[in-house]
Amino acid sequence: MLAGVNARIDDLQMVLNQTEDHRQRVLQAAAKTLRVWFIKVRKMKAIYHTLNLCNIDVTQKCLIAEVWCPVNDMDSIQFALRRGTEKSGSTVPSILNRMQTNQTPPTYNKTNKFTSGFQNIVESYGIGSYREINPAPYTIITFPFLFAVMFGDLGHGTLMTCAALYLVLRESRLMAQKNDNEIFNMVFAGRYIILLMGIFSMYTGFIYNDCFSKSLNMFSSGWSVRPMFKEGNWTIDTLEGNRALQLDPAVEGVFGGPYPIGIDPIWSISINKLTFLNSFKMKMSVILGVTHMLFGVSLSLFNHLYFKKPLNIYFGFIPEIVFMSSLFGYLVILIFYKWVSYDARTSRDAPSLLIAFINMFLFSYNDPSSKPLYRGQMGLQIFLVLIALACVPCMLIVKTLVLRRQYLWQKHLGTQNFGGIRVGNGPTEDEADIIQHDQLAQQSEEEPEACEEEEFNFADVAVHQAIHTIEYCLGCISNTASYLRLWALSLAHAQLSEVLWSMVMRIGLSSRNFGGFFLLAIVFYFFALLTVAILLIMEGLSAFLHALRLHWVEFQNKFYVGQGFKFLPFTFESILDGRFEE
Repeated sequence: MLAGVNARIDDLQMVLNQTEDHRQRVLQAAAKTLRVWFIKVRKMKAIYHTLNLCNIDVTQKCLIAEVWCPVNDMDSIQFALRRGTEKSGSTVPSILNRMQTNQTPPTYNKTNKFTSGFQNIVESYGIGSYREINPAPYTIITFPFLFAVMFGDLGHGTLMTCAALYLVLRESRLMAQKNDNEIFNMVFAGRYIILLMGIFSMYTGFIYNDCFSKSLNMFSSGWSVRPMFKEGNWTIDTLEGNRALQLDPAVEGVFGGPYPIGIDPIWSISINKLTFLNSFKMKMSVILGVTHMLFGVSLSLFNHLYFKKPLNIYFGFIPEIVFMSSLFGYLVILIFYKWVSYDARTSRDAPSLLIAFINMFLFSYNDPSSKPLYRGQMGLQIFLVLIALACVPCMLIVKTLVLRRQYLWQKHLGTQNFGGIRVGNGPTEDEADIIQHDQLAQQSEEEPEACEEEEFNFADVAVHQAIHTIEYCLGCISNTASYLRLWALSLAHAQLSEVLWSMVMRIGLSSRNFGGFFLLAIVFYFFALLTVAILLIMEGLSAFLHALRLHWVEFQNKFYVGQGFKFLPFTFESILDGRFEE
């Protein structure tokens, strides 16, 4: 009996082991195809969900779908429907018809891997309205350039370019790895933006002659300090108390000619370097800012022309461009005029542009400290200010009154009574009212939103126009001042780079014994770490955000409405990535 029980136990154990092995093999085989099953289930759910959005025909034999699609892709869609009919073996062919609707279509901008990052920058502000001008092509150039103005350093730009080139050259391998790190995916998506920012930073760093806070003397300086020793232009350095020579181009024979490209390297060792660079970068920021804003206002003209709104051109675009050009465009002309008219010897007598611009608004021309730049300056400036002030009521009042008159004229034409006279074979007035009522009823059944007539509200239009006018006029002043961040961020980046060099790298370079080699290696490690962490990442992110603000607030609000909705086609790729759960 014991032997029989043991034999049965062995048989049962063998059955259990075989069952366990079989179950293991089944689960392993299922695990290999589990991902495929999930993909199939997601695709099937998406297909059935989309089919549920279609309408069933009266004959209960086919489905009718109303979809948005690009007009340029109509032929490819027709070919895809024909191919689907052949593969499914259906006897009923698919029919594609274009229909007319009063609904606003979605916005679709074709992008590739290079332009998608810049399009995302624009659409973060707002999705463009249908057929509105797209600022993304211009952002491809202006965004990295304004970033580079604030981040101008040849060394830092080279490091950024190398990092972006690594992501660009290995993009196929990095995309195949499918990294789940959110920060890495965000940087990888903007690899072409970072590449252009690095290249432009190398260019502006070459213009600033700044490489890790040090200047490169490639073409030999155009300055000769020997005449300054003879003149004895000594200045006491307030920081170290030493005597130093201050660069003065007015000294005879000190200036031999301009540096071929960029800023002369002798300014990097001059004690009045900040005085020179601040004046140069501040005026450059104003010139770039006014040019950028004028370009944005000019782009609004193409929107008005395309949407056939002549009223917006005459009482919107023209007063806006005249207002900005007569005030801030004139300021840019003054900057160039002052650069051309005054040299090193007469620069001490040059009037301040800031005081002259303030006096222009105050109509104050009796200040003895402010000399005129040219003959007839007072008359021209008074004329320009009056022209700018005349543009304000054109935008504020005239446009609103013209809109109200157009509405009343259309209402008057719509309510004229023709006495029910039949002309030719046309309907009488009573019959026309019946036909119009039937058409409106049919239209309301098909598209309820389309038949709602907008009622003209004079108060709402006046308030909206007043807000727009005040925002534009005050925004011209604040936006111009906002572009001074180009000067401030550029100065901060250069000074931070110089402080990092003097406080870290100079310690390793000052040692003169054999142990200094090991000290230099350790110091260089910390210098490289701080350069990447502070100057590349933190300063780069700061300059990126400021460039983003300049495009969103100062540039795009001049012409970009951004009140549309994006075209989201049905794609399995988006569904499998989890972007659209349904």
